[in-house]
Amino acid sequence: MAVSAKLYANVHKSIANKEIELDNDTIKVMLCTSAYTPNQGTHQYKSSVTNEITGTGYTAGGVTLQNVVAVTTGNVFKFDADDVSWPSSTLTARYAVIYDATPASDASRPLIGYVDFGADVSTTSGTFQIVWNSSGIVNQTVA
Repeated sequence: MAVSAKLYANVHKSIANKEIELDNDTIKVMLCTSAYTPNQGTHQYKSSVTNEITGTGYTAGGVTLQNVVAVTTGNVFKFDADDVSWPSSTLTARYAVIYDATPASDASRPLIGYVDFGADVSTTSGTFQIVWNSSGIVNQTVA
């Protein structure tokens, strides 16, 4: 599935406060059930995220994004990474939440963005895969 992410509004505050360092921190993506309700305007830390999934082939906290890229070209900021997958998994997810896993506790791990799959997506002994948008996980134009 090709997906596009939405930024949490407080990601800018977290970057300005030097809580997120996209070039060197461990950035992860976790999966949540439909019982989680993202609040784009107020959620700032992983402790705000509820209802992480459980299932075969899934480890709590999600997976680390590989080859993270944060670049600015002209007036466009691009955040991207390799697609992610959970092979041989049996799970159901509605949301994928991207966060900085480097700080020591969930109360200080800043949220970056999330994806709403639009409906529950499931695998049964298969590969659950997130294919990021070809133009990047996030593209933000500053005007």
